Amino acid sequence: MIELTNVSKAYRAGSGRRVVLDDVSVVFPTGVSVGILGLNGAGKSTLLRIIGGVEPPDRGSVRRDVRISWPIGFSGGLHTTMTGRENVQFIARIYGAPIRRVERFAEDFAELGVYFDMPVRTYSSGMRARLAFAVSMAAEFDCYLVDEVMAVGDARFNAKYRRAFKERREGASVIMVSHNPQTIMQECDIAVVLSRGKLTMYPSVDEAMSAYRELMST
Repeated sequence: MIELTNVSKAYRAGSGRRVVLDDVSVVFPTGVSVGILGLNGAGKSTLLRIIGGVEPPDRGSVRRDVRISWPIGFSGGLHTTMTGRENVQFIARIYGAPIRRVERFAEDFAELGVYFDMPVRTYSSGMRARLAFAVSMAAEFDCYLVDEVMAVGDARFNAKYRRAFKERREGASVIMVSHNPQTIMQECDIAVVLSRGKLTMYPSVDEAMSAYRELMST
């Protein structure tokens, strides 16, 4: 179970503040895959990062009793002064995963060659993304967090990533952000709609989609 209690988050926007989460309380049940729907800028990715512990809320609390991945492909948590290998070792320690096994998997999966032992600040954006994908797939979690773009690099790397993700999904749930309704319908059991800082959970994807379409038309 993942439980958010009175969670609020806002950012500076010009001379004011933009509230993306306004006193949100919600429970994401164990073993259920959840889609997150909302207009551009609604705060979907911020919500995902808060669920994963990558970003703290301004107020409120998040309780987790399952092993949660960081958002798949999210490279913002990589330390740019550390090498790829050092980042992988550091993340493995945080998640309590076998360091050497995670390291070997990530090195092979990311296909960075000699760059795996170079500082992340020397990487291209694509290389950082590949390392982030590799770390996300290196350890097994009860719930995977998935943000919009689930692919990076050429078609061969994409295919390899999707095979690995499919294997991980067989024994885990997902919390997914996507603008593609078909993806949400295929991957999720229920869905939530985020609008104006408020989060509404619906018992079925169809009901959430209906509310989302109405939101888009206003």
